[in-house]
Amino acid sequence: MVAVLEELVNSLYDMVQEARSVPLSAEKCMIDREKALDILDEIRTNMPKDLEMARAIVEKRNDMIEAGKKEAEDLRKKAEEYVRKTVNESAIVAAAQQQADEIVSTAENQANQLRSAVSSYCTNKLNETENCAATALEEIRKCRAQFENSGIK
Repeated sequence: MVAVLEELVNSLYDMVQEARSVPLSAEKCMIDREKALDILDEIRTNMPKDLEMARAIVEKRNDMIEAGKKEAEDLRKKAEEYVRKTVNESAIVAAAQQQADEIVSTAENQANQLRSAVSSYCTNKLNETENCAATALEEIRKCRAQFENSGIK
């Protein structure tokens, strides 16, 4: 998706670069308005797809966090159940409590690691998407400014 936007922006950039200059003006050029507008329409059409991808990444991150919480809760419940079954003697109870605490601690650590990894992954993907969208928007603004400054109305 990002490649499509980059290709469209590059096409628009090339069009402006290759355009003939307006006589007596080094800064203004003539471009095919219809072709430029078609490219801008395609960019506008593809932009929401990148935003939808970002939303999907966030949703997937949230799903993964929920799955981690559920797994931690399941492990905690299993540990509690195990402790209840082995409460016959105080030594067994102490050992079971220690083991349950270790299981809960391990589950919480795993859940925290999973949350951290998912958060980092999503943050990186959202940053990449944001940078791509910002770059595309900046190129569009530059092209629009050049277009508007070209004197073609």
